[in-house]
Amino acid sequence: MSDASPPDPSPAPDAAPVFRVMNAESVTYDLGDASPFVHLMEADAPYRSLSIPVALPEAVALHQALEYVAGRRPGTHELASEIMARLRCDIVAARIVRVEGGVYFAELDLMAPQGREVLDARTSDAIILALRQRVAAPILCAEEILAAATD
Repeated sequence: MSDASPPDPSPAPDAAPVFRVMNAESVTYDLGDASPFVHLMEADAPYRSLSIPVALPEAVALHQALEYVAGRRPGTHELASEIMARLRCDIVAARIVRVEGGVYFAELDLMAPQGREVLDARTSDAIILALRQRVAAPILCAEEILAAATD
């Protein structure tokens, strides 16, 4: 009989977080809720979903990005996407990295001619910009956020 305890399945504190690919499915606004929600669905099994509250202007911009609608004049996200395209800056991924007090935090992983940059971003902005790329960039969500949301 061995005195060795089973290995601890939890990752080491400095282990890289695991991210899951998400699809932006829809934006909804129920007048009974305080704010609209963007609904994300995991791209692979077990197909978990995540609903994130967003501000009304960002909900409109998200809906337009999902429907491939361009305004008569470029909106802020359309302009930012065009600037990035002209500067040859691509979004590698939009990552939802943590939740604090019900607020979701994201980052944009960018690749430009001068190298890679990671920028903090509002989750709604990160998703909109990822969807507005000529080829949509992946939306990733930290596994711990999905696990907590489905518990």
